[in-house]
Formats: sequence, C-alpha cells, structure tokens
Amino acid sequence: MIDMEGDFIKINEWLLPLSWLYGSGVRFRNALFEMGILKQRSYSLPVISVGNITVGGAGKTPHVEYLVRLLRGMARVAVLSRGYKRKSKGYVLANDRSRMEDIGDEPYQMKQKFDNIYVAVDKKRTEGIARLTHDEETKDVDVILLDDAFQHRYVKPGINILLVDYHRLIIYDKLIPAGRLREPLEGKRRADVVIITKCPPDLKPMEIRVLTKAMGLYPYQDLYFTTLQYQPLKPYYNISDKQSGKSLTLDDIHGYNVLLLTGIASPKQILTDLKPYGLKVAPMTYGDHHNFKPRDIAAINQRFAAMQSPKIIITTEKDAARLQDAGGLSDEARANIYALPIQIKFMLDQEEQFNQKVISYVRKNSRNSILVKRKDDNASPNRHRSSNKPRTISFR
Repeated sequence: MIDMEGDFIKINEWLLPLSWLYGSGVRFRNALFEMGILKQRSYSLPVISVGNITVGGAGKTPHVEYLVRLLRGMARVAVLSRGYKRKSKGYVLANDRSRMEDIGDEPYQMKQKFDNIYVAVDKKRTEGIARLTHDEETKDVDVILLDDAFQHRYVKPGINILLVDYHRLIIYDKLIPAGRLREPLEGKRRADVVIITKCPPDLKPMEIRVLTKAMGLYPYQDLYFTTLQYQPLKPYYNISDKQSGKSLTLDDIHGYNVLLLTGIASPKQILTDLKPYGLKVAPMTYGDHHNFKPRDIAAINQRFAAMQSPKIIITTEKDAARLQDAGGLSDEARANIYALPIQIKFMLDQEEQFNQKVISYVRKNSRNSILVKRKDDNASPNRHRSSNKPRTISFR
C-alpha cells in the first residue's frame, strides 16, 4: 500500500462475509445492464456525471461547482441531484423561494451560489432529465450535470467522471459493510475520467507515478489529480458586529480557539488541513447531512460560550445552510459563525487539458446552434495545423 499521511482507510474484517453477499447482489445488477436486460438511456444533449463508488465524500460538490464555473459562461447549465434527505418527493426545480428541506443541502448550496443555472432534484434521474429538457421553463438547457450518479446506470452520460479520495484509495478499500465501497472495484472501468481528489499540494512526482500505476486504468481513461483550496471565511449571518460582513483568511485567525462544526462524511480532512494555521481546534462532529435539532443547537451554544476568546465557529457551506434552517443559535454564536468555502485546483498543469476535454464534448454534442458555431469557428483556422492541438499529458 502507498504510504500516505492522513490515510483514512479502516476495514472491519469481521464483516467481510456480508460484504461478499452485498457484492454478489451489485455484480448481478451490473450484469443485467451489461447484457441489456436493464436498459440505459442516452441523450441528444451533453450529460456529464460526477460521482464515486464509495460511501461518503470524495469532493463531489466542489467538482460539480468547478464544472458550473467552467460552462456557465458558454451554455445554459442545469445541475440534477437526488436531493438526499430532502422532505419533498419527485421532481422539484429550485427557485429563489426554495427551502433546504425541499431540495437538500447540496442543491440548496449550489442554488444560493449560482443564480444563473437550473438546479433540480429527482431520485429518478431519467425522469429529471425529461422534465429539464421538456418543461417550458427549462427546455433551453444546454448541458446537464448529474451530481452523485455513478451508480445510477439507467442514464448513460457522455462523460462519466469518477472521483477517488487520495486518503481512501478504492484499490485498497472493501465493499460495505466491511469497507466503504458501494460496488466492486471493477466498476471503475465505466469511468471516462478518473480524478484523485484531496491530494496534498506538495504531492511528489514519484508518488504520482506510483498512484498512476496502482490505479490500473485502461487506455481510454484519463487520470487527473486535484487538491483542495480553502477560500476566505465568510460570515454566515448579517449581524451588527465588529466582524460582521468581513471575510477572514485562515491566516487572519492564527491563534484563535476554533469550534469546528461539521456534519459531513469525512471531517478528518478539514482537521488535517487546519493544523498548519496554528489554530486550537475543538471539533463537534455529526453524521453526514445531519439535520440539526434543538438539542444540537443548545449544545453548540453551550460549547461555544465556554470557549475563551478570541474564538470563532468554522463550518462547511452546506452545514451553515442547515444551521440557518434550524435556527436557535445564540447571538454570540451567530455573530461568530463562518462558512469555509472550498474550491478545487488541478495539479500538474492539467487544468487546460481537462477544460478542453469538457468544452469540446459540450460543443460537439450541443443542441444549441450558437455553441456549434463556436466550435466550427474555433476549429476552422487550425484544422490543418497540428501544432495547435491541445497539449496532452500521458501518465503511461
């Protein structure tokens, strides 16, 4: 096994017999798709899926947001999610009045950040795509991004992106319940693009070569590496306070006592990343997509009140949305709670290669005549000049 600082893999070997039974069921289901007994549907417009084969976070939301930023200037973008733990049923198109409980925390977060895209939720992705492409208010959609849909095989995306957590490589994991794999390792062959996420920014070339070989990808699969970049902390409540409305960098709060409040799948990553900033971190950890109850809010208020100044509450963007929905925070807590936005950065100068792959696919398969014209205009001057082709990086 590759020696990695912060390796988060833990296997419950006594549960391996149950994992074998679970794997048998998943393999049977996948075989039905391979034989054509269960049908996949392709679409006439670009569909890009972002997902993983592990339970828990591999960075899906920041990678989907990266694609939104990449494409929204050239196309009408829609994000289609399941809307995990929402209280509504069926298809819901988000609007300015949508509540988090109606669409789920991650779709709510995206709708708040990107007001010029469509955000919809539907457990049945084929029905969600049908609504997005045929309903009057959304039928001008140019590209659909599927959030967490790697196992939703009824849809055949044009680009299937598989995310793999650097700290929990799928090649060393086991099927649930012994490990956290949702399906057997051979499922990775369905990916067109594999991205190893949450890499340390100082990843060594030797380790990259080892990782590339260990992943055992096929020639048709492209491998990329991304790392997390933390953006300035944003105050989540507009309260009259000396810090209200002012964004803070992690360097600005050096030496602070931090109440790190998380309801995500992998809080260890944030704890590891905050260490270099000289913060005194006290974690309060809840389960993924946790809905904060009054007793949770009371515990947060009490814990923060007992901390010495200078102090601050740091939470994730999606946890901040759930806290706002819950209500009940003390004035002191509200005045000092900050969300920590996360964006991703491609390593090894791979960003341009990835961007061109996605943009080329979207333009080639677009129903929008303007996008097709842009493709033709960009292609015609360079059609016979091989030196202008996008530079590629080979790991093999």
